[in-house]
Amino acid sequence: MIDADEMADAAALQRITLWALGHYSPIVAVDAPDGIIMDTEGADHLQGGEAPMLTGIANRFRGKGLNVRIAIADTWGAAHACARAINRDTVIIPRGGTARAVERLPVSLLRLPAKTVGDLRTLGFRTIGELANTHRAPITLRFGPAVGRRLDQTFGRLSEPIDPVRNPDLIEVSRSFQEPIGAAETIDKYVGRLVVQLCEELQRRGLGVRRADLIVDKVDNTRQAIRAGTAKPARDVTWLTKLFRDRTEKIEPGFGIEKLTLVAVMSERLEEVQKASSLIEEDAKDITPLIDVLGNRGSRVYRFAPVPSDVPERSVRRISAASDSVVATWSHHWPRPVRLLPYPELVEVIALMPDHPPVSVNWRGKRRKVKRADGPERVFGEWWVRNSELEAVRDYFIIEDETGERLWVYRAGDGVDAATGSHKWFVHGIFA
Repeated sequence: MIDADEMADAAALQRITLWALGHYSPIVAVDAPDGIIMDTEGADHLQGGEAPMLTGIANRFRGKGLNVRIAIADTWGAAHACARAINRDTVIIPRGGTARAVERLPVSLLRLPAKTVGDLRTLGFRTIGELANTHRAPITLRFGPAVGRRLDQTFGRLSEPIDPVRNPDLIEVSRSFQEPIGAAETIDKYVGRLVVQLCEELQRRGLGVRRADLIVDKVDNTRQAIRAGTAKPARDVTWLTKLFRDRTEKIEPGFGIEKLTLVAVMSERLEEVQKASSLIEEDAKDITPLIDVLGNRGSRVYRFAPVPSDVPERSVRRISAASDSVVATWSHHWPRPVRLLPYPELVEVIALMPDHPPVSVNWRGKRRKVKRADGPERVFGEWWVRNSELEAVRDYFIIEDETGERLWVYRAGDGVDAATGSHKWFVHGIFA
């Protein structure tokens, strides 16, 4: 045990909040003393949806040696309470399920002062549901409006806007309106003007935007945010305007919009490039606009790049779809399947060990008689990755069944020594 450093903890939490602002959501704030709150309504599609986003966040924190509990709910109060009450890494509270999710949670999770919580417990209140089902007047008379306000915020009866954290280095332009706006064409007009201002500032600094947020402040003190990303740094006014106008239809103006803010949350160096004049028409091969459109619709676009590893599932990695060409190539002398399965699938095999290929394979409920086979190709374990792979081997075979389908199968182990593997058989890939 060591003495707590509350100032260092607060500074670290602030850094994590700024990191989350760039990666996950346009609206992020500190939920002191040990959490952050994010409104991911307009940005979770960029992560593949709520579940993949939560899994990705949890994995990143675990990779840094930090324990994290994450909850998604309709309201700040419900998410705050559920994240601190769950006994697993992530939980998603379905829409409309707030009351059921929080009714059995302790009153200490209502974000009330410690003295108020203690007095409520003295009066016999243990759970949020018990407190919510009690007449409001006596509680308000004794404790003031704070208890009722927290209950209303938790159940969504009272809005609780998030005041997003801002990095002073962020490039931000905004427009306030004396009279609230709400028409779609009016919103598009002012979004276009903000894009022009943002691009001018980006050009002045020699930057291009990779991720930009449009934050909509409404007259009812609520916010809505739209996030757009680009595969490469960009400051083309026409293209950025199109990216946002394709998504402004998701804006719900309600009683009117009083302010629009456009923020470049991620930017990179972008130098001006002069196009060489030529009498010969050159074919345009830039597919970045297509990548941007697909990415902002929620599709995950990426490329594969080779990794110097003999273990098949470790020999590839995902890279950005717009990354520069990769010089490295695979150096395998044996052919590789066109499709590698996400995980090797256990199969029943008849084979003469240790070096003979399978005679028949029972895979996915179908028995296949092997007509032709080639192998084995021996792949050794990578002892520098995991100590348990010091003696591990796999023997891979290419087999062809009576229908002409070719599979990539392997036996875990050398077929003799049990220390090298379980000697079970797996299908790992499919050839064309």
